[in-house]
Amino acid sequence: MIRSELIQMLADENPHLYQRDVERIVNTFFDEITEAMARGERVELRGFGAFSVKRRDARMGRNPRTGETVAVAEKCVPFFKTGKLLRDRLNQTEI
Repeated sequence: MIRSELIQMLADENPHLYQRDVERIVNTFFDEITEAMARGERVELRGFGAFSVKRRDARMGRNPRTGETVAVAEKCVPFFKTGKLLRDRLNQTEI
C-alpha cells in the first residue's frame, strides 16, 4: 500500500471528512514520526511496532566495480521492530 492508497481508503471509510483533510492528517502523522526520528527519538505504536534510529560506524568499504577501498562515513539508519500483535497477526496459519 502506498500513501495515496492509504489516504483514499481512509477517506472512503470516513465520508464525513474531506479528502484534503485526511491527506493532511496522514502527512502530519508521517512528518511527526520522521521529525522524532531525526531528533534521535524512538517512536512506538503499541501493537504495531517501534521505529528507532541506529548508528553505523565509519568503516573501510570496497568499490565493487574497481576493487578499490573507499572510506564510508558514519551514518544513521532507520530501524523498525514489529510489535507482538502485528507479529502474531502475520504468523497466523489461517491466512
